Amino acid sequence: MSITHSDVRAQSPAGGDGGRSLEGRHRLPRLLLALAWVALVVVGYLSPQIFGGSDRTYSTFVLIAIFAVMAYGIDIVISYLGEVSLGHTLFWAGGAYVTAVFAVKYDWPPLACLVAALVFCAALALVLGLVTIRTREFVFSLVTYAAAIIGVTIVSNNVFLGGSDGLVGLPFLDLPVAGGSYTARTNADFWPIAFACLVLVVLLIGRFRRSRLGSSALMAQMNPALATTLGVDVRRVRVLVFVLSAPVAGLAGWLYAYQRSYVSPDLLSPYFLLFMLTAVILPGRRQLLGPLVGAALLTVQVEQFSFGGNADKIVLGGVLAAVLLLSPDGLAGLGRGGLKLLRRPGRSGSTTDQAPDRAPVARA
Repeated sequence: MSITHSDVRAQSPAGGDGGRSLEGRHRLPRLLLALAWVALVVVGYLSPQIFGGSDRTYSTFVLIAIFAVMAYGIDIVISYLGEVSLGHTLFWAGGAYVTAVFAVKYDWPPLACLVAALVFCAALALVLGLVTIRTREFVFSLVTYAAAIIGVTIVSNNVFLGGSDGLVGLPFLDLPVAGGSYTARTNADFWPIAFACLVLVVLLIGRFRRSRLGSSALMAQMNPALATTLGVDVRRVRVLVFVLSAPVAGLAGWLYAYQRSYVSPDLLSPYFLLFMLTAVILPGRRQLLGPLVGAALLTVQVEQFSFGGNADKIVLGGVLAAVLLLSPDGLAGLGRGGLKLLRRPGRSGSTTDQAPDRAPVARA
């Protein structure tokens, strides 16, 4: 009796119907996950209307999207390089200032200003990354902070950049669409653009997390010696990740410049640096939606439950200090700790107390 290839395939768990059913079982969770993301995007887009649809509500959601994009820029450096960049306000403010200069002084359209802002931020990050390529941790933070101090000094005293008064008079954000153009005259008009930029950035970060560069960056952070042994050029990876982070923050600056119609040196103030750091650290590092959650919590507090300018700054600094002292892993760390406590068996009902004693095994 001969056994054909089809008989073997029919009896094999990985072949025939068994293979198709196994593939189907893997495909179903992916489909459900995709549907969940689509539902999340739809609900997110409709959220301003769900919460009332007033101009103040739309303004709050627009700022959440902008500040979340800003926070994602520094999140790449903190979460995947393990470094704290105290100069990331340079890229946030750089994107806004480049946009304002070309829009106000040279009448460039918004998309051209966006390209200029992204290129400027990437070039600036490349220079700063090469300068700090041999530095780590404390020294890296100090050098980047020094760069931010130089930046605020330049923009505050440069007449071409508006000096301490900044640049005013940015036009409405007008983007070309099929059959005409789309002009954002109100916060409600601005919301689709800000939301689309946020979604694109989340997709970019998700792709980065699964990429070879993201894996190499994480390996270089955890064990640089091992990463080098495995052929990873740690310094090159650090520079590439740093350069990638800058245009993300620059995109947020581009949006912010058009949203408020002017730019000023306050974009380089410590407040925005603390905001970035807190938005990343509060939810917990290496969480795909972490910076969005952090930015939402902080923005809602300022926009809807403000205690006043100086008081809000105290709240922001206090939240950052409390998280660093009490739960360095943020809200995600508190959640994991709570789950461990719930899963820990009670002393009276623990399996170790109820298990019978085992006799020692005799050895020859």
